[in-house]
Amino acid sequence: MDIRSDTAIASNPLFELQQTLYSSSNYTRRRLHQTRLQWVTKAIATHAPAIPASSALEYGPGSGIYLPILAQHCAEVTAADIEQAYLSQIQPLANEMKRLKLVVDDIQDSGIEDNSFGLVLCSEVLEHVPDPERSLKTLYRILKPGGIAIVTTPQRYSLMELSCKVAFLPGIIQLVRRIYREPVLPTGHISLRTHSAFNAAIEDSGFVFVEHRKFGLYLPVLAEFGRDWGGRVIEALEDRLSKTPLNQLFWTQAYVLRKPRA
Repeated sequence: MDIRSDTAIASNPLFELQQTLYSSSNYTRRRLHQTRLQWVTKAIATHAPAIPASSALEYGPGSGIYLPILAQHCAEVTAADIEQAYLSQIQPLANEMKRLKLVVDDIQDSGIEDNSFGLVLCSEVLEHVPDPERSLKTLYRILKPGGIAIVTTPQRYSLMELSCKVAFLPGIIQLVRRIYREPVLPTGHISLRTHSAFNAAIEDSGFVFVEHRKFGLYLPVLAEFGRDWGGRVIEALEDRLSKTPLNQLFWTQAYVLRKPRA
């Protein structure tokens, strides 16, 4: 299950869990997050060298897993979040990375100036805000002409999201937590979009599509009780379904977008 939440409390279990998801004892849970991490990492490495001016911003950095990766490819990196409590959690990282700046900013009502960054990363954030379409326009506005936006967000009708609606019903969530033996927190997803709806919002914001992909098949029961072999079966099935209409069941839709040059 996804563990993102909108609650921002210093030293909260959400932040700690974000740091351990990539090494979860559950094969499928671990793979879902590692696949996204690998895709975003590759997107940064591929597109950062070509951006105008080597400056990057990440909205909603969470535990900060992408910040060192951005720093490898960009001379200046900014991490922005609406909650100071989240930024305080990664202050030790900022102390180590002298080129990293932390700023409080609301992606829905941003105070960042136009044409400020060559690259913007926004991974698993837009589903948490009331108006993702408005947030996409923020990303477009703050990018320099020719700049790149890397965006990931869940698909509305993915099997993961549908399963989460059931998992958090009274009486069921206790069983789910007992099965995983790891923290399972509410997703906080208030603005899920289908692939077609999100594509339309991207086009409306003015972006040009550079790359997009769907990944992250989750099959309830098999993921929980199949152990590693069940996880590998799901992984193989995802590979076979990736180029079919059934990829609408995958959890993550991921994009590389470009702001056209003037």
